[in-house]
Amino acid sequence: MNDAATYALRLADDALVLSQRLCWWSSRAPELEEDLALTNIALDLLGQARALLTHAGELEGAGRDEDALAYLRGEREYLNLLIVEQPNGDFAQTIARQLLFSTFQLARYEALQGGPDEVIAGVAGKAVKEVAYHRDHAMRWTLRLGDGTGESHARMQRAIDRLWPYTHEMFDGDHVDRAIGADPAGLFRDWQAFVSCVLDDAGVAIPADGWHPSGGRRGLHTEALGHMLAEMQSVARAHPGATW
Repeated sequence: MNDAATYALRLADDALVLSQRLCWWSSRAPELEEDLALTNIALDLLGQARALLTHAGELEGAGRDEDALAYLRGEREYLNLLIVEQPNGDFAQTIARQLLFSTFQLARYEALQGGPDEVIAGVAGKAVKEVAYHRDHAMRWTLRLGDGTGESHARMQRAIDRLWPYTHEMFDGDHVDRAIGADPAGLFRDWQAFVSCVLDDAGVAIPADGWHPSGGRRGLHTEALGHMLAEMQSVARAHPGATW
C-alpha cells in the first residue's frame, strides 16, 4: 500500500474503531441525553471513517471498497492508534479517552484542511465542526466528574492514569505523516496546553511520564482490538457478499 493510501487508512481506522467503541453505549449510558450524545458522536466518526476508507481503497487501487476494508482486514492490518481501541471501562474512562483523543483529532483535522490531498482536506473541513463538539462534550464531563463527588473524582483520576501512557503514540510521526499529512509532533504543544488546563480545572493530576506503549500504526495492537473486531466483523464474515 502506498503512503497516501496508508495515511488515509490511519485516519479512517482511528475514527472507525472509536466509533465502534462508542456505539456500545447506546442504551447503556447513565442518562438518556448521554445515550443520544455518545451515539451521535459515534455516527459522526463513522461518517468520517466511511469517506476515508473509500478514499484509501481508491488510492490503493486493489479493488477494496469501504466494506472490505472495514470487515475483511485482520487485526494486524488495522493502523489505528492504541488509545482508541482501549475498552470503554466505566463512564469516566470513556470520557477520559474522548478528551485525550478528540483534542488531538481536532488539531490534526485543522492542520489537514489545507493539505495536498483534496479528499482528506474536504473530510477534515467538515469534521472540525463535529470534533469541536466531541472535545467540548468530553471537556464538560471531565470537569463535572473531576470536580464532583469523591467517587466521581477518583474514577476520573483512575481513568486519566490508565490512558495517559497511550497519548504519547499520537505524536510519534513517521515519513508517512510528514510526506502526506501534518507532522503530529507539531500538534503536541497546543494539545498539552488544552488538556492540562481542563485537568487542572477538574482537579485531576497529570500522571508522571513512564511507560509509552506504541505500535498501532504498524499493526501491533493490544488484545482489546482483536476481541472488538471479532464482534464487529462477525456478520460480514459469516455471510460474505450478502446484501440487505
